[in-house]
Amino acid sequence: MSEKIRNQRSIIDRKALTIRLDELAAEGLGKAKRRIAILALFKEAYQASHAEVRRRFEISGIGTEAVLEQSFLIDQLVRLAYDYAVEHEFPASPEKEKGSGPLMSVVAVGGYGRGELSPHSDIDLLFLLPPKRGARAEQVVQYMLYLLWDIGLKVGHSTRSLEECMRQAKGDMTIRTALLEARWVWGDQPLFEELKRRFRAEIVSGTLCAGAQHQGRQGGAARSAHPLLDRQISLCDQ
Repeated sequence: MSEKIRNQRSIIDRKALTIRLDELAAEGLGKAKRRIAILALFKEAYQASHAEVRRRFEISGIGTEAVLEQSFLIDQLVRLAYDYAVEHEFPASPEKEKGSGPLMSVVAVGGYGRGELSPHSDIDLLFLLPPKRGARAEQVVQYMLYLLWDIGLKVGHSTRSLEECMRQAKGDMTIRTALLEARWVWGDQPLFEELKRRFRAEIVSGTLCAGAQHQGRQGGAARSAHPLLDRQISLCDQ
């Protein structure tokens, strides 16, 4: 998605904003004052970036570019919120960090997962957690959500482990459909890759096999007329 967007940093410069966030964190403000300062910075960044996306659209009139740019903008805000929460608000202690596994993977689902987002659309996030979830992960999720909500974004979310994703996807078509369009945004990427692998193996393949076998039962004519269907049925029967 990102390679299709012209001059990304004129929309939002995540590197520059990270430096400003680090500087605010180093000022030693109390929790309440720090929260106000961080929120103000995020609001300023979002409003300026959203205005730039709108300005480009008013010049070009190309909606397909605008939805990619809006999705890119939200990606950067989510990444900034995650990094700030993990590094400054809820840092891991050195002792725990050595033997700890992944904290979480932040995943875009639904239309946002496709990398296409209209202005003011809902932003659907999956916070994918490892089997052993700790209090720190819950704190990071909560901090991110309140920050994104408070800058004016409409964020829908779910917090699940990989096993919970698989179990619920098998029984709920809405969840299954959302995960079809899942896209890694930030956090632990190997955890997301494992979700993709298992989803394809346990959900997608099973659904395709069921459909292929159903068509195969319609008779030999259908199989002979569609060699690919015959091949799919043969693979599913193995």
